[in-house]
Amino acid sequence: MNAPIVTELRRTLAALEDGARGVVAAVSGGPDSIALLRALLEAREPQTPLVVAHLNHRLRGADSDADEAFVTDLHAALAVPFPNLHIEIARRDIAAEAHTAGDNLEAHARAVRYRWLAEVARRHGVRWVATGHTANDQAETVLHRLLRGTGLQGLRGIAPRRELEPGVCVVRPLLPWTRAEVLAYLDALSQAYRVDASNDDRGRTRNRIRHELLPLLAQEYNPAIVSVLGRLAQQAEEAFQEEEAAALELLRAVELPRAGTMIVLERTKLAALPRQRVRQVFRALWRREGWPLDGMPFEAWERLAALVFDGLPALDLPGPIHVRWRSPVIQLQPPREAP
Repeated sequence: MNAPIVTELRRTLAALEDGARGVVAAVSGGPDSIALLRALLEAREPQTPLVVAHLNHRLRGADSDADEAFVTDLHAALAVPFPNLHIEIARRDIAAEAHTAGDNLEAHARAVRYRWLAEVARRHGVRWVATGHTANDQAETVLHRLLRGTGLQGLRGIAPRRELEPGVCVVRPLLPWTRAEVLAYLDALSQAYRVDASNDDRGRTRNRIRHELLPLLAQEYNPAIVSVLGRLAQQAEEAFQEEEAAALELLRAVELPRAGTMIVLERTKLAALPRQRVRQVFRALWRREGWPLDGMPFEAWERLAALVFDGLPALDLPGPIHVRWRSPVIQLQPPREAP
């Protein structure tokens, strides 16, 4: 079936470095991931390996096990007409793991899923992990972050591709396509899929955005709201890349030699910059050092700027990162490694 989704995905695969070595497809059993799998099967060269990867989070009891069985059965059916189709299944008690670690359940599940997908990719000697995020997922993400008070970085939404770990990257080839287009593609194939009932839980902000806010915006304000938010994310990404490059250049200009593990910045040079640029320099430093960005809202970056401009003596930030003003420098002390 030479559907537009397949045609576009064929171009995407051809542009992937080392794409011929294979792709891992993250398949939950839902419509987006099943559409991804079917489109990848049609778009790839027959000799290119494709790995169906399904992680059972065991969060929904029998429904989670039914998802696993559906993906397993679908793989068995598709492996007959499509060569080089492999499968990896794993089970994790995500709720128990998150409780033990004291982590947010959703964030923990996402981190575990991507770590496992990277492991699968390494095991099969491939570089790319594909997920089924669509234009609707992008719009929901941008709105969700906007409502929480995000800045330019958050408005970038879901990255079309990013590195999971050295040598393994994730790619989202369905981002240009709406959920309606994905469902139409599956309908044309007469392809069944699983429906996650938890996606209808209106107690979750993300679900209310999906089922209430986005439809309201489309009906009452702009029927093309999904595309509008997707373009906003793309423009934010372009602006962010320019801003990031400038911030890293400024960081190099104000940074002094380290004192052990302590990072030292020249306060007088920082204070000569606009306040916005100072916040950008600190964000660039956090990203470069791999320090935790969770719990760093706008107010935290503004407190760092206040330390430069207003003489705030010291502050503690997530990590924990201890920051203090010792004229004429700013000292940032990351946590010391356990002996």
